[in-house]
Amino acid sequence: MLKNPSSKYQPFPLISLPNRQWPARHLSQAPMWCSVDLRDGNQALAVPMNVSQKLEMFDALVKCGFKEIEVGFPSASNTEFAFNRRLIEEKRIPEDVTIQCLVQAREDLIEKTVESLLGAKKVVIHMYNSTSPAQRKYVFGKTKEEIIAIAVKGAQMIKDRLHRLEETGTQVTLQYSPESFSATEVEFAKEISEAVMDVWQPTPERKMILNLPDTVEVAMPNVYADQIEWICTNIKNRESLIISLHTHNDRGTGTAATELGLLAGADRVEGTLFGNGERTGNLDIVQVAMNLYMHGISPGLDFSDMSGLIHMYERTTGMTVPPRQPYAGELVFTAFSGSHQDAIKKGLTGYEEHKSLWDVPYLTIDPNDIGREYREVIRVNSQSGKGGVAYLLESEFGIELPKDMQREFGPIANDLVDSLGREVTAAELRNMFWNEYIQRESPYALHHFHADGVDGVFTCRCSLLKNGVEMAITGTGNGPIAAFVQGMILDGGAPVFEVANFREQSLSSGSEASALAYIQIRLPDGKTVWGAGVDTNIELASIKAVVSAVNRAS
Repeated sequence: MLKNPSSKYQPFPLISLPNRQWPARHLSQAPMWCSVDLRDGNQALAVPMNVSQKLEMFDALVKCGFKEIEVGFPSASNTEFAFNRRLIEEKRIPEDVTIQCLVQAREDLIEKTVESLLGAKKVVIHMYNSTSPAQRKYVFGKTKEEIIAIAVKGAQMIKDRLHRLEETGTQVTLQYSPESFSATEVEFAKEISEAVMDVWQPTPERKMILNLPDTVEVAMPNVYADQIEWICTNIKNRESLIISLHTHNDRGTGTAATELGLLAGADRVEGTLFGNGERTGNLDIVQVAMNLYMHGISPGLDFSDMSGLIHMYERTTGMTVPPRQPYAGELVFTAFSGSHQDAIKKGLTGYEEHKSLWDVPYLTIDPNDIGREYREVIRVNSQSGKGGVAYLLESEFGIELPKDMQREFGPIANDLVDSLGREVTAAELRNMFWNEYIQRESPYALHHFHADGVDGVFTCRCSLLKNGVEMAITGTGNGPIAAFVQGMILDGGAPVFEVANFREQSLSSGSEASALAYIQIRLPDGKTVWGAGVDTNIELASIKAVVSAVNRAS
């Protein structure tokens, strides 16, 4: 890299807009949406989609609620043309869906595009030509006037052919894009757009779409917003236009540019699922829609089955959705950090109790709204803490660890996970818990237990294996547990201890239900240790928990 990049690169000039209004505005409704997956997204694939793949994606886009879908560039190849014809002839396009086709301002391409659309109900013919200084100078070698002439001629050729579509009942909307608008002088973009408008003669009743693409991001998103507001303020007959945005992601700010462009006065957004497109990609239309959703604005698109949509996308395009892709990625709702996990766990509990407005720390939306499960939210690795461990044990296996026991088991599990050097599953965590508490049978193992009581005084008679040797013990107390504790200390040779905490729960229901008991014991030096036991009999589960705690204290 250059030590002085200014010797090679220069900042994009700012737009003179001293009274800009967009910074003080807020969004209150969704824009019109147009998916360009089947055109802009498709042309960026190493292996473009075949007809059957495009049909699958078209159906998925319709299911999501897209009412405008750019289906291709029918003049570019036989596959593209055949796809259009199949959509129309097999009546695959719902009555309320408009298909859009892209075409350059060339007569042969316009003719083939019109032919591809014959018989359709609603169409957008999208004409473009490039307008930036670099395109004018290096690609076309033409003056501004000559570039305008190309646009005007193309617009007229489309207008001359409209009757062929309209005579068969096709409703046609015309769209013009000064391609590379983001790098074009706003005055020239206005001039060439108005020249096209003079040909097409849009009205408030029959508007044309003026698409202002951020074809290559050359400036910060606030500059693009200034460009959009400048056009919206200065172009003639604004009431006869639908101002459309089409951003790319070269600077990583495609979403920001779109949102600021909407504040600046745009009505419509073009983009692709998960940002597929040339170079760094198009706008991820899912992001903008879900950003509106998380602010309580209905986007008019339905991503309830996000996982199904991802599978369709990856199957048809050969692309993959990155694990950190906003809203869609595998890890975007996942917390490994212990403090994050604890906050999420408490936030989810509060939401379930009160059912108020969503306000869960670290989660911008409820994952359930897009078909994700809470089990995906908290995952455990060496960075995790007691909250994540406790959440997985409870959510997957119904094991509800007492708070103090969470503090004890969390570091134990963390050390074990750290030694593995990877993420662990809930099942592995359960095995760790079982090995640490339930299956502790050394030095003591319970062989037989019986207790009965009269007038609040209980006597227990049981046998233990101590280091493999069987021994009988007896004890008395105000309950079975107290009697067993006395017996272990007096006859079993256990260290002096007392029961500090006791909890029990059911792990399942029905006649074969298991009880899980948690016992915390306190030693003379003040140290506390937890134990746990499982049995279909709650009394036996409790006794096993005492044995577990004594074994762990040993």
